[in-house]
Amino acid sequence: MKVSAIVVAAGSGTRLGLESPKAFVSLARQALLAYSLRAMGRVAEIDEAIIAAPIGMELATRALVAAVAMEIPVKITAGGAERQDSVRIALALTSAEAEVVVVHDAARPFATPALFAAAIVAAAHSGAAIAAMPVADTLKRVDSRTALATVARAGLWQAQTPQAFRREILMRAHERATRECDRATDDAELVERIGSPVAVVDGSALNLKITTADDLRIAEALAATLFPH
Repeated sequence: MKVSAIVVAAGSGTRLGLESPKAFVSLARQALLAYSLRAMGRVAEIDEAIIAAPIGMELATRALVAAVAMEIPVKITAGGAERQDSVRIALALTSAEAEVVVVHDAARPFATPALFAAAIVAAAHSGAAIAAMPVADTLKRVDSRTALATVARAGLWQAQTPQAFRREILMRAHERATRECDRATDDAELVERIGSPVAVVDGSALNLKITTADDLRIAEALAATLFPH
């Protein structure tokens, strides 16, 4: 089975309050993107990687790939205006021989090789799979800073990446979304809209998404524990 990996790394990181694009923000003296690349490099099933990089950062991305010493072919492309656009652009560059495509956000630096492998195996079996965790917190519907109702959390899961799909399913989902000018917050939602089931593999609380300055501070503490020097 051939597998292509897409790394979505084109985000601006505005909410971090830093000048660097998010994928190049320093986390424990390494660019955020480097963590995902190293994890994917240890996944035997992955045959190639396509990185959707910030516009104008293609050469810097190539230098980072060289520093990480990826042993698989890596293609680099400028990302799009939004995440969905970046995935669509990168998807067009995946090998036609790939049976499965795994999509991951560079903003989640602590996804493990085992999590990538689990998503890939589940997608090969069922057509699509995501890492996710059951929602643990009480949920409130809020308007103008006023709690209007409590939302039952039974059956609610928090989606993460990596997310993996049979390539033809993901291609079909993005083609429909482009044709109908449809938008979604992740690729699994686009796949759901063409009627394909999406399996769930167990994610991890450590697989946090870095969006705010507080997230980055938490990630710094995690990096010191997970990757001690």
